[in-house]
Amino acid sequence: MKQLLFVLVAITLFSCKDDSKVEEAVAKIPIEFKVERFDQIFYQSKPEDLNKIKAQYPFFFPAGNPDSIWVNKLKNPLLKELYKEVQIKYPTLGPVESDMEKMFAYVQYYFPKYKTPRVITLISEVDTEAKAFYVDSLALVSLDCYLGKDHRFYVDFPEYKKAELEENQILPNLVSTFCYGKIAPPTDRTLLSAMIYYGKELYVKDKLIPFYSDAVKIGYTETQLKFCQANEYYMWSNLVENKLLFDSNPKNELRFIKPAPFSKFYLEIDNQTPGRVGQWLGWQIVRSYMENNDDVTLEQLLAMDAKTIFDNSKYKPKKQ
Repeated sequence: MKQLLFVLVAITLFSCKDDSKVEEAVAKIPIEFKVERFDQIFYQSKPEDLNKIKAQYPFFFPAGNPDSIWVNKLKNPLLKELYKEVQIKYPTLGPVESDMEKMFAYVQYYFPKYKTPRVITLISEVDTEAKAFYVDSLALVSLDCYLGKDHRFYVDFPEYKKAELEENQILPNLVSTFCYGKIAPPTDRTLLSAMIYYGKELYVKDKLIPFYSDAVKIGYTETQLKFCQANEYYMWSNLVENKLLFDSNPKNELRFIKPAPFSKFYLEIDNQTPGRVGQWLGWQIVRSYMENNDDVTLEQLLAMDAKTIFDNSKYKPKKQ
């Protein structure tokens, strides 16, 4: 027992030292960027300003669309109201911009070839499928999708969807889209492969936004996170005992991976579970793998297949 305790303490100390080295290196990386408030530029403009704005932001104006479309948007009372609410919530982006600066420094540390992107805010007419994008040299944030879960514009949304519309989800959403194309796609349709795919994405959040809590990274409440931590052994055992890990039934992703009000173990306790527990479990597998294979780089991890990660993770949650 004493020997085991010594090993655990040693691992913790080495981990803290490694984290400190990373923080020191990241702090020395100069980051310069300016958030461009396209939402303000567009909705404060006049029809005669359109050509100038289109030249500055051509990617927001698809070729072939007449100017009347944009003029009508400027006059639309509902969009004016949406713009007003965005300005009330975000007169400036001080805290968000500060967090972005830290995130971009971590991006350059772990992915040196990626330079700080052009950052633009906009209004997407509450298109929740296009909340935030971070691809190569461009990062877009639809501020109307982050007004807070209790905002009146979201009254008809289900509760689990409302949780995604908080300000603290801007950076986690940006990191999710940054991962597109960087994480190797699953080589099969098993539940385990999907779990580890999203586990990798969440592990990238560990690295790029380490200053956020685990609950914020995955979009859970603290209560939901504590449920997963307290019931990790039981959730994992259920998947193992029911032979679901290597099952390719697409319904399994709906039960445990996709956004939902709760996960579906088909037990009485289901309505107490958060959705996406498969993602959370996959995260713990990836973390366990990296703790036991500290010579593996982040980019190597993202390219690795799920079976290799699982087989070498030594993942075995303990009964509490």
